[in-house]
Amino acid sequence: MGEDLAKKKIKCFKTPIIAGKYKGKNILIPSLETTRSSKSILRESLFNTIAFDVVDANFVEMFAGSGSVGLEALSRGAKKAYFIEQNPTAFKLLKENINNIDPKNSIAYNADAFEIFDSLYSNLKRSNEKTIFYFDPPFSIREDFEDIYDRCIELISRVKDDFVKLIVIEHMSSIDLPQNIGELELIKKRKFGKSSLSYYSI
Repeated sequence: MGEDLAKKKIKCFKTPIIAGKYKGKNILIPSLETTRSSKSILRESLFNTIAFDVVDANFVEMFAGSGSVGLEALSRGAKKAYFIEQNPTAFKLLKENINNIDPKNSIAYNADAFEIFDSLYSNLKRSNEKTIFYFDPPFSIREDFEDIYDRCIELISRVKDDFVKLIVIEHMSSIDLPQNIGELELIKKRKFGKSSLSYYSI
């Protein structure tokens, strides 16, 4: 673990990349007080579902935390991974994970996902390369995040271009997301205990 993280005495756990060229490499996961990591079973289901779509695509992990989903995407053939994480402690760990696994094809922003989305979307649109967006917002039961899903839905409603192959939202299973968000339609939903994945496509 990096010196800065060790000094802060951040409690971390390890989870391996599940498959692909980086299979078995460990990702450091911060304690739940800092961020929430996607469970391995959920990640495995996600990439079984998008197995062919992710190859040679850009993968954007909003609210990235440790970057476990985007790094798994790179392992499975994504062209580039973009990570957005606002929490400074989580971002330091994210950068360490990126440096340990695939710094060449990773771009990380220490920024508010809601503030950076439009500019990042515009840049990706100009490249016209197929892109998958993965939203994993903090659960709304956490303080200051009560309206998180409404804000994410408003953000996603701006997506109108077919370079976006898929948008996947990880969310509380108790939340029912709408069948349509702007021009996007819900095409699949999978439940994993308290967490679910909802897949949207134009």
